[in-house]
Amino acid sequence: MLAPMDTPAIACRNLTRRFGDFIAVDDVSLAVTPGQFFGFLGPNGAGKSTTIKMLTGLLEASGGEIEILGQRFNAGSYELKRQIGVVPENMALLERLTAAEYLRFVGRMYGLDRETTASRSEELLGFMGLASEPKKLVADFSHGMQKKLALAAAVIHGPKLLFLDEPFEGLDAVAATTLKGMLQGMIHRGATIFLTSHVLEIVERLCSHVAIIDKGRLVANGSLEELREGVTSTGGEKITLEKIFLNIVGASQAETVPELSWLS
Repeated sequence: MLAPMDTPAIACRNLTRRFGDFIAVDDVSLAVTPGQFFGFLGPNGAGKSTTIKMLTGLLEASGGEIEILGQRFNAGSYELKRQIGVVPENMALLERLTAAEYLRFVGRMYGLDRETTASRSEELLGFMGLASEPKKLVADFSHGMQKKLALAAAVIHGPKLLFLDEPFEGLDAVAATTLKGMLQGMIHRGATIFLTSHVLEIVERLCSHVAIIDKGRLVANGSLEELREGVTSTGGEKITLEKIFLNIVGASQAETVPELSWLS
């Protein structure tokens, strides 16, 4: 059953995750419109990866509600998970397989038939530049090659919703450009993408809407134009996403830069 077009692709209300006495994600509520390229930003340890894990069923929430594509979502929502692609924080690859074997495994797990899985695997390996060493095990891949394989596995089934946790980390300039083109193509075809990245220039270039989390709490959420309205421009300078980010979560740290005594 398809959700109405005005139904958010992702919606969470009062989403919370505790680890003992520590609250990693604290009462977060947000909605992502279908077809949106959504950036989810925050400092290290702010709760970004924990939020993605809950939104994709990799981690159970301590409280709150999640809806994916208009339906209630939890760890057992297997049919919904088949419409989601994920590149998690640690990639979680099966390292004793070759890249082709791994993609065939993932394709079959998503319910693709053997012929479709084989043809898409071959196309993805060529697209990602991973076809030249067919017998090489994933364990012997560089970090960048593993990241490209994780990206290939996340899109082999043509997901309606794609979650990316630091997808550009470890990619060279050519691979990053190829990936950006692929992601923009997915958006043009109606997919929804939820992206976390510390590379703010890439987020600014790709995303139409951004939310910022700090110390587990959502501190900003809106279009880039809306977020720029809350920042004062000095001397007509361009208000970049970096300036917005620092204004919201990092102004005090940025004003006083610490120095090392033996390097100053």
